[in-house]
Amino acid sequence: MRLTLHNVLFWPHLVAGVIAGLVIAIMSFTGVALAFEHQVLDWADRDARTVQRPTPDAPRLPVDELLARVRAAKPQTPPTGVTVYPEPDAAVLVSTGRNAGVYVNPYTGEVREWGAQGWRSFFQLMVEWHRWLAAQGDNRPVGKALTGASNTVFLFLGVSGLYLWWPRKWTWRAVRPALWFRRGLRGKARDWNWHNVIGFWLLPVLIVLTASGMVISYRWASNLVFTALGETPPTAGGPGAPLTASVPPPAPGTSPLPLEALLASAQQRTPAWESVTLRLGGGAPARGPGEGRPPGAREGARPEGARPERPPAGEARKEGPAAVTLALREKDGWPLFASTQVVMDPFTAQELRREAFADMSTASRVRRWLRFLHTGEALGVPGQTVAALGSLGGLFLVWTGFALSWRRFLAWRRARASVASVDRTEPSV
Repeated sequence: MRLTLHNVLFWPHLVAGVIAGLVIAIMSFTGVALAFEHQVLDWADRDARTVQRPTPDAPRLPVDELLARVRAAKPQTPPTGVTVYPEPDAAVLVSTGRNAGVYVNPYTGEVREWGAQGWRSFFQLMVEWHRWLAAQGDNRPVGKALTGASNTVFLFLGVSGLYLWWPRKWTWRAVRPALWFRRGLRGKARDWNWHNVIGFWLLPVLIVLTASGMVISYRWASNLVFTALGETPPTAGGPGAPLTASVPPPAPGTSPLPLEALLASAQQRTPAWESVTLRLGGGAPARGPGEGRPPGAREGARPEGARPERPPAGEARKEGPAAVTLALREKDGWPLFASTQVVMDPFTAQELRREAFADMSTASRVRRWLRFLHTGEALGVPGQTVAALGSLGGLFLVWTGFALSWRRFLAWRRARASVASVDRTEPSV
């Protein structure tokens, strides 16, 4: 057999696909299942997160009072974050952990549990399979290593597959079978047709999904984004690290302002605000279904990088008072996942620092784009739809790839058996 680049790429393409195919199929299936997680949870939880205003001019309770109600209702899980919305019928979201929270009626202080627990359990299971192959505890690094390596193999399969697909002669008769589905095909011909057509049309999507997945999975890949754009990779906290600022020493006896006053001050400086998230001490805010979601989505909203430096209640900081950091989303903001981080003096409500998406470095903006292009959320529902189609196409590529490999293996076995049969029947000299 004459050695060509086609042959050199074909066998690594086939072997890598067979070895990593099962994990790729799992990530593709869970990717489809997670594509519209936020919209599904918003729909399923619509009653819990919607309140009725008692009267048109009914006043809202202060945020500090709402937090007190949550602490009284859930003393074992103190609040870790609070998100408010401008709509009069919107409940206030109070996070009580990374994947937990409650809704609070801003007029009555009624604490409501998150609804749609069945959907939440389903999506959480999908996340665990997508990231760690459902591994738990000390086995999670192993699961993460397998998904990361398989994602990298998928990127190689896409690039090498394009070369293997490339027609030797660009004639319509040669190209047409690899550009569109053909009716009436069965067996190997059908699998070959589907594998080539799906791979060709979805290749750009698959490259974006796998390349962005590598940036999320590997620190070196994330650092490469910064290095390629001539910037120094972040060290402490990595991409999206919280803003910090020193708080001027307050006058003796001065007490911090209520959270309501800080929120009101931030809202006044951003008239077109759509949500304001403030992190409290005691742990990370709920990531839940809302992390990084586009404007209009409510539940669990915590923009990437919204990590204020507010100490837990009762815990003093020796270096002085800590600033309060808020994340504001603006209506019709672009990109959809962008938020503005504001660091405030807790005693005067003075802005110490403000950073909008446009204020970030080029590499930081690219890194954020890659994070949300991976899920499609960067482009809203159309982007999520394309990402879901890409993941669904990945499933078909694994299936047709396995089928073609299995048929090749059976043909090889039959050929070997035929040769052995001829050798046994030939008369000896």
